Amino acid sequence: MLDLTKLAQQMQGISQQLTLEATATKQRLERAQTLLGQAHRHQDVLVEQQQTWRDRLSFTAAAPVESLNLRGSISVPPAAHTVLATDGSQIAPSHHEIAYCYLINVGRIVLHYGQNRLPLLDSLPEVFYRPEDLYVSRQWGIRTEEWMGYRRTVSEAIVLAELGEEIRRQEAEGRRQKAEAAGEVREDTETWRCGDTEAKTFQNSKLRTSQLPTPDSRLPTPPSLAMVDGSLIYWFLDSLPGEARDRILPPILDAWEKLRTLGIPLVGYISASRSGEALNFLRLQACPYDTPDCPTHCSGLGDREGFPLAHAPCQVLEPLKDAALWAMELKPGQRSPLWRSSARILELYGNHHIYFCYVHVGTEIARIEFPAWVAEDANLLDTALSLTLAQVQKGYGYPVALAEAHNQAVVRGGDRSRFFALLEQQMIRAGLKNVGTSYKEARKRGSIA
Repeated sequence: MLDLTKLAQQMQGISQQLTLEATATKQRLERAQTLLGQAHRHQDVLVEQQQTWRDRLSFTAAAPVESLNLRGSISVPPAAHTVLATDGSQIAPSHHEIAYCYLINVGRIVLHYGQNRLPLLDSLPEVFYRPEDLYVSRQWGIRTEEWMGYRRTVSEAIVLAELGEEIRRQEAEGRRQKAEAAGEVREDTETWRCGDTEAKTFQNSKLRTSQLPTPDSRLPTPPSLAMVDGSLIYWFLDSLPGEARDRILPPILDAWEKLRTLGIPLVGYISASRSGEALNFLRLQACPYDTPDCPTHCSGLGDREGFPLAHAPCQVLEPLKDAALWAMELKPGQRSPLWRSSARILELYGNHHIYFCYVHVGTEIARIEFPAWVAEDANLLDTALSLTLAQVQKGYGYPVALAEAHNQAVVRGGDRSRFFALLEQQMIRAGLKNVGTSYKEARKRGSIA
């Protein structure tokens, strides 16, 4: 139980510290804006330095692919569009429960706007109980709980691609049905007009209607957007053994490739981003040396190996984050220039290398990530950003599709209890004995005091 009386005595010290930090942050922001202006004037040189000396940098700096003074306005989305989203939750395995297993629940959302179509809001649960599911990760020194989280990321990507395939199938079926209906109407019209030459006209109309534009083919297909919560850069993969990584990353990239083939842009939406990749690019401008060769010039700083450099002369903006800078630079509805992430793990992403930008969504500065095939296609990029901003506006500060996907996925206390009650019933029916939780778990669920 929290003792609020004792806690209140510490509040004054916290408020004083926050006041000091606010003053320091203001000074860092002014310095960051100055460096941003200088970097814009030397952008080509700095980008070349970043590419040339990348392996000698002690920090990860993203590379701008557009002018640093760009402040792009995001277009208004079309009235008719579709948004897909997935999010996952889980029940972690515990030796104190009646059985050692875990559950992954993926929330699925399909929202159609301006199309008079019903939405999809549900979830797909999956139980993992086989030894190959529970213990395979231990050969690489990965705990089952961690592996469960990685498997959840894979499931979210696969389900998202399946949703994309399903809506494309439904759209194709709708076009086929409307084409058939249009053909029947044309045949009836030709027959009524021609009278005596009914049979001949009927045969000719069959040939002509196959070439006529259907109502759907005359109008553009409503654009679609696939959304996930969080980053598309899976930093955790960098520390995994190659064999373990090969079980996680390829299925995700395969799912993204399906979305690319379907023409559905993918975005990762990051609220309250803590990334500093863009600000790290400004460290190249702040570097006092001719070349940003960190081990050579700054090897005596930081820890014994020189990485990370805690007091390097270029590190004048710490602990400032990208979002704080772009909050000063962007107006609501504007985006920053595009950046190409330099995370090491992206070398394994192939054609799905991750780009990002910052968007002033009205309530905050959000980081929006997308694969290269979205960033390099002007139409897909415009669709992705406009529909994302519309989702935030509809959700009063956070994308409504992602919020609903979370609500569908989350496993609450009552769900957990019912899951284990159902599992207990099945175990008893199977003839198993001594089915129950550990005494520790039983005592934690109720107090005797």
